Amino acid sequence: MQVPTNTNKKRLIFVLFVITFVTLILILRLGYIQIAIGEELKKGALEQWTKGIEIKSKRGTIYDRNGKKLAISVSSYTVWASPADIKDPDNTAKLVAEVLDMDEELVYEKITKNTNVEKIKQWISNDEAKELRNLKLSGIQIVDDNKRYYPYEDFASYILGFTDIDNYGLYGIERTYDKYLSGTPGRWVVTEDARGRQMPYDGERVYDAQDGLNVVLTIDETIQHFAEKAATESLLTTKAKNVSVIVMEPNTGDILAMATLPQYNPNNPREPLDEELKRAWENLPQDELMGKWYDMWRNFAINDSYEPGSTFKLITAAAALEENVASMSSNFYCNGFIRDIPGGTLRCARWYNPHGAQSLKEGMANSCNVVFVDLGRRLGKDKFYKYIKAFGFGERTGIELPGEQTGIIPINTDIIKEINLATMSYGHGIAVTPIQLINAVSAIANGGKLMKPRLVSQLIDNDGNVVIENKPEVIRQVISKSTADAMLDMMESVVTDGTGTNAYVAGYRVAGKTGTAQKIIDGRYAPGKYIGSFVAVAPASDPKIAVLVVVDEPEGMYYGGSVAAPVAGRVIEETLSYLEVKPEFTEEEKEQFDYTVEVPNVMNMKLEEAGRILSELGFKYTTESFNIIENSLVIDQFPKPGTEVTRGSIIDLYLMEEDRKENKIHMPDLIGKSKEKVIQILDQLGLKYELIGEGIVVGQDPSPGTEVDVNYNIKVEFSDVKE
Repeated sequence: MQVPTNTNKKRLIFVLFVITFVTLILILRLGYIQIAIGEELKKGALEQWTKGIEIKSKRGTIYDRNGKKLAISVSSYTVWASPADIKDPDNTAKLVAEVLDMDEELVYEKITKNTNVEKIKQWISNDEAKELRNLKLSGIQIVDDNKRYYPYEDFASYILGFTDIDNYGLYGIERTYDKYLSGTPGRWVVTEDARGRQMPYDGERVYDAQDGLNVVLTIDETIQHFAEKAATESLLTTKAKNVSVIVMEPNTGDILAMATLPQYNPNNPREPLDEELKRAWENLPQDELMGKWYDMWRNFAINDSYEPGSTFKLITAAAALEENVASMSSNFYCNGFIRDIPGGTLRCARWYNPHGAQSLKEGMANSCNVVFVDLGRRLGKDKFYKYIKAFGFGERTGIELPGEQTGIIPINTDIIKEINLATMSYGHGIAVTPIQLINAVSAIANGGKLMKPRLVSQLIDNDGNVVIENKPEVIRQVISKSTADAMLDMMESVVTDGTGTNAYVAGYRVAGKTGTAQKIIDGRYAPGKYIGSFVAVAPASDPKIAVLVVVDEPEGMYYGGSVAAPVAGRVIEETLSYLEVKPEFTEEEKEQFDYTVEVPNVMNMKLEEAGRILSELGFKYTTESFNIIENSLVIDQFPKPGTEVTRGSIIDLYLMEEDRKENKIHMPDLIGKSKEKVIQILDQLGLKYELIGEGIVVGQDPSPGTEVDVNYNIKVEFSDVKE
């Protein structure tokens, strides 16, 4: 055996060293991979093996203060494709396009993309989903989805706002509370091989979505309807650019209604309701069209500021009374002009027929500029500016809507000259938002407390549990209760004896103030363009509501007392009647209007006869019965016979249903109704039922009007709202 040479030994040692070193490096590398970055690599591998399809969470419902649904999410479906799992793209594209009424080439392009998953179409109907499922096309999945739907269409659109195609809030409450309404999306996760094909025996997982919270508004759907109806009538009669109506509860700061006309439909927010306007927008370039959209979505009540005119005299008077520089009986003299102010000559609106000697209360009723310029000068710019700020002007109120403006007031007292102080005292040279003004007047109505306006009272879960509560918030005490009471007394004289008589409502003491101001456009007063407004609280003895009406650019007559006060009067009358605030008629009103009348006894009469008697006496009547027949008998009524009520009141009649005694009933018409309404109707009739699907009723068994046994099992079929 040959003895190894020293050279060979050295080579063997070197090779051993190299192998040992490489082995050590590999061990260290393997340890690093397994221990240090093992979890990260595992996560990356899982991401490569798995694909996930998002399951949309159900967006929370928006309710009014009484639980009426103003914005809901209706069940729908979305079609997704897994291109790697599609075996016959040509045939698949053809079949999918036929079912979904889509372009075949577009479908083919989507299902042949080099991607894990591709959305084919969002929000398909239940029938389309069933038809696609029956085709059993490989690589095509139908996933439960939901679509935002506004059942009242253009109702309260500036409050509710709207969402985009992915259900993210873009405007209004939908945007402000988007993080609460949207919930947490779920995910459908499957594992696939290197070619992107789904593995048949792997653990497919579905992570359920978590529904969003529900928002309870302070808005009352009925009062909102009153406001929108009055605004619509005003818009038609005055041909104004827009009309805004706000109704607030002074003691809490709750917004009961906020209407701005014309409106838009949040179900289709980019299309104007006016057909002529729709045609005019058809050929506009995209950038110009977007500008039109933003103008249409602009909420005048919070997004725009304007010179308040004489409504601002309330702030001047409140500050003067609080600082004791004047009282209601203080004497003033109006000769039509104010000539002793450097920088210009100012005049009263009735300069041609001056008011002469008058008290502060008379000056308020007359809306005399001379009186309020005198008050402003007595206060001085520092004190006056302090109250302007204290009433919340020049700052956002904090209302829960996007884009609120601060208005325009001087940045400090240094720039307020004597002429500025004079014009500001009667509401010129200063700009406010409608929400600021009604909030300030509500402070006068509630004893001097400036409240934070509130649009949302609670956030609740699907079981009705309160998760978040927004309680009424007092910002500060602005004036004393004695000053507030004196202001209400003066404001009432505006309606009884002054410029606001068109807001008079028999039986209710209305306190208010008119305002008229020339519009400023591009920094200058625009000739012939005015804003007429009226702000009021009622009843003056115990204010339950504050109402502001602003009519922007009315044609013809433009004074606030003529164009805005009548609108406020209608809203006040309907709202207080709805809130069951008992009217208190003066003896003169009783004689003039004969408002009270005794309820007749119509019990044990047939419905036809009872209805005729009530109608002849000026009453309205209603019944909650769903099974009314010709011979239905009135077995009870409310109010009871002999009760003194207001003429035109609604009498509730309770009927005996003759055919119910034979265990028979006529099937009500349920077509087009929501599931909630169907359940209410069938429960009240005591019927058994089976509900199929979601959405609105498209079919029922038995058909409407059919006579059925009370023990018959009613079947009602629902269908989802189509895109």
